[in-house]
Amino acid sequence: MKKKSWIAYSLAAACVAAAVISVCLGDTYISPFQVFQSFVGKGSDTNTMIIEMLRLPRIATALLVGASLAVAGSILQDIVRNPMASPEMLGVTGGASAAAVAFLTFAAGTVSIRWLPVSALAGAGIVSLVLYLFAWKRGVTSMRLILIGVGMSALMSGATTMMIVFNPKNDAGQAYTWLTGSVYAANWENVLLLLPWTIILLPLTMLMTRHVNIAQLGDDIATSSGSRVQLNRFILLMISVALAGSAVSVGGGIGFVGLLAPHMARKLIGANFKRVMPVSAMLGAIIVMLADLIGRTAFLPLDVPAGVFTAAIGAPFFIYLLYARRNES
Repeated sequence: MKKKSWIAYSLAAACVAAAVISVCLGDTYISPFQVFQSFVGKGSDTNTMIIEMLRLPRIATALLVGASLAVAGSILQDIVRNPMASPEMLGVTGGASAAAVAFLTFAAGTVSIRWLPVSALAGAGIVSLVLYLFAWKRGVTSMRLILIGVGMSALMSGATTMMIVFNPKNDAGQAYTWLTGSVYAANWENVLLLLPWTIILLPLTMLMTRHVNIAQLGDDIATSSGSRVQLNRFILLMISVALAGSAVSVGGGIGFVGLLAPHMARKLIGANFKRVMPVSAMLGAIIVMLADLIGRTAFLPLDVPAGVFTAAIGAPFFIYLLYARRNES
C-alpha cells in the first residue's frame, strides 16, 4: 500500500513538473523565477502575456484532455473486458471527428467556429447511442459492443475521408490538423468548456468504482452479486463517451492516450479500478502535456500536433498488445 501511495504521489509531482517545464519552454524561454514573478504580479508585461494568454490555457487544456481520454479508456477496457478497448476502437473518437469535419466542410464561414466543439461532442454522443442500440439484443454483451464499435469506427473514418476529399472549399489542412489532434491556440474558453465535464464526471466515475470492479468478473458473476449489469454498463459507457467526446471536441483526435495510460496504470498500481482511475488520469495528463511540449519546442518554428507523438508511441504499443494476446491464446 505504501509503495502504491508513493507511485501516486510521484506521478502527481511529475504532472506538476511537466506543467512547470511547459510554462518555461517555447519560442521565448522564461525562467522559473520569471514565471514566479509573473504569478505574483511582478513580472514583465510580455512574460505575463505569454504565460497567462498563451501557455497556461494550452497546458490546462492538454492536462484536461489527457486525463479525460485516459479515464474514458480505463472505463471501456474494464466494462468490455478487453485490454485493447479505447475511445478510438468503439467509434467515439470517429463520431466526434466526422461531426467536426462535417462542420468545417459545410458550416464553417456561415456559423461561428465556436460551435465546432459542440458539433464534435454531439457526433460522439450520436454514434455512441447508435452503437448501443445496434449492440442491444436482450442486453449488451462486451463482444457485440467491440465488434459493432470497430465497424462504426471504420464507417466514421470512411465518411470523414470522403468529406475531406469532396470538400468544395478545399480546406483540408485545418481538418487534418484537427484529426491528428492538437491543443494549438487553446484558450481559456476551451478550458472552461472542458472543466465542467471533468469536475462532474471524474467524481461520478469514482462513485461507480464498485460496479467497474465487478464488471471485470463477467456478466454472470456480476448479476449473481446483485449488480444491475445492463444499467451500470450503459451509465459507465455514457460517462466514458462524455469524457472522450468532450476531450476530442477541444483537442481533436489525439489518439492512443485512452489505450496507453490505463495499461501503464495497471502495471504500476494493480487492477483495482479505484486506484487505476486517478493514476490513469495523471498519466494521460502527463502524456498529452509532454507530447504538446515536444511538438511546440523540438521543431521550431514549426508547431507539430501533439497527436503525432502520441500516435508514434501508441501505434507500436497497440501492435505489441496484439502480439502478446496472440501468444496467450
